[in-house]
Amino acid sequence: MATTLHVCTTCRAGEPPEEGRPVPGARLHAALTAAAPEGVRVMPVECLSACSQGCAVALSGAGRWSYVYGGLTEAHAPDILSGAARYAATADGLVPWRDRPEVFRKQSIARIPPQE
Repeated sequence: MATTLHVCTTCRAGEPPEEGRPVPGARLHAALTAAAPEGVRVMPVECLSACSQGCAVALSGAGRWSYVYGGLTEAHAPDILSGAARYAATADGLVPWRDRPEVFRKQSIARIPPQE
């Protein structure tokens, strides 16, 4: 099953816009796209409606639980990709708590049941 990692590319994470510099969400998307593991498709989205939570991503897959995580930066890219790879290896999206990267354990915004 394919796993999609949605990344909010419009997130400014509270930073004022700078001429010629991508916003934090776009920088996070670039960092994740550059190193995405096999089986994980990184998709840009314009908004995940988690603006007060900083940069946000969402993990989803057919028949799986979906997750939204916030308060992320480019520095979290390796942990996000590690967590996405672990998610991709599951049939239902449920990665055991201790097997999740710390950023996923502490910065979860929502868990959404699988769609039928």
